Amino acid sequence: MAPQRFHEQFDQIQRSLPDVPLAMGPDDSAEFIYEKGVVLARDGEEAQVVEDAVRSHFTATEGLVPDHVRRAGPQANRSGIARIRVGDPGEGGRAGDHAVAGALRALRETEGRAGRRLVSRNHVVSIAVNACPGDEPVPVARTEQPNPAPARTSADAAGRVGVLVIDTGLTHDYRSYPLLTRTEGDVQARETDEDGVLQQYVGHGTFIAGLVAAVAPHTDVTVRGTLNDAGAILESEFGERLFDAVEDGWPDIISLSAGTSNGRLDGLLGVAAFMEELRLHATLLVAAAGNNASAAPFWPAAYASLPDHADAVLSVGALRGDGAFGACFSNHGAWVKAYAPGERLVSALTGFDTPVPYVYQHSTYETCRYGFAYSCTCRSPRHTGVLSEAQQSAPGKPDQVMFEGLASWSGTSFATPVAAGLVAAHMTEHQLTDPRAAARDLLAVHADFAEVRGARVPALLPPTWRPVPVGPS
Repeated sequence: MAPQRFHEQFDQIQRSLPDVPLAMGPDDSAEFIYEKGVVLARDGEEAQVVEDAVRSHFTATEGLVPDHVRRAGPQANRSGIARIRVGDPGEGGRAGDHAVAGALRALRETEGRAGRRLVSRNHVVSIAVNACPGDEPVPVARTEQPNPAPARTSADAAGRVGVLVIDTGLTHDYRSYPLLTRTEGDVQARETDEDGVLQQYVGHGTFIAGLVAAVAPHTDVTVRGTLNDAGAILESEFGERLFDAVEDGWPDIISLSAGTSNGRLDGLLGVAAFMEELRLHATLLVAAAGNNASAAPFWPAAYASLPDHADAVLSVGALRGDGAFGACFSNHGAWVKAYAPGERLVSALTGFDTPVPYVYQHSTYETCRYGFAYSCTCRSPRHTGVLSEAQQSAPGKPDQVMFEGLASWSGTSFATPVAAGLVAAHMTEHQLTDPRAAARDLLAVHADFAEVRGARVPALLPPTWRPVPVGPS
């Protein structure tokens, strides 16, 4: 983990959630980001137990103030979660929260007797996760083709598979890209700031939709703008927004390229109700394993390792450009069930009607942040966009680039829709109606293999995907 880059991303997420004071955890190890002064509990009787236990513990413990302990927010909601204020969120810095740590300690004995968790931090669920990698979309030449290229299929379009993408929404002109003419969803309201700078992760949802449509042309793709605030949302809100996304019906497949670690092996309290509801439907959740180069479970993807959810969740890691090994940034471990190409893919972004210049702020790094010998997306220079004449003569200013259609981008975010698209294509080709059965068959019969940290793992490689040389973008 690169502390400098983490703090840069922490600042970006804090700007996207300006009214929510945030801290790093656990303690100050920077494994995840969470809301200061607040803990989560299941609403109803358990929330009252947590509130009473925290107040009692704070009363008896020097340095902790019980006056702040109270319920914050509605008493009940679909996510089944209550927010409990335990401290002044304005106190202290970003390196941990003394009140939240005290609240977690207050429930240790009670949780031990109950045999399950009763209280949790309110984590930030994010596309950026722990700020790694700081990769940005790079414009590609008009002559360049999508990678994966659009698949050719003679399947009957009447049997279309429904794919719901939980992401940042769609760019204003996404339908100018032929593969996305049938795509529906939320258009991002604000793409640039007052200075014309493209907002962080604008185009992320469009890029993902383009990958799904390329791998599986006979799909009905819907993109929701759940992660519209720089790809970040509080865990307490995320569960509710997931329920919002399926209000009109549960799709065949959900593609989710976001999450968080939490230092635990039992999932996220804020999405527990949604994950239980997911079990009752036939929907397959295809979720990104994260970009932290870590073996620690990353949620919701890591639900794939829990017996009650293993059939409902496909966790996806990223392969590097040649498809033979894991990408240096990809999370890994036994809880990751499959890997798909995630480095330097090419898909739709924006600017199809009229090219629009965007300015990108980015940092440079002289070496790979993860210590790998080969050059990958985390090696500088990351951004190779064409500079304007003014920018070329002003060193230190951000690059100004022009998107005219496609872009190249890297991350476990993009391995996820590739895997989701392969499951959808498998359903169409074999006329399957059960996405979970299709995923099982795909992994058991049709998967290739790659090497990740010395382990032989299932690799899902689209037939139209072209390996790219391993080296600087």
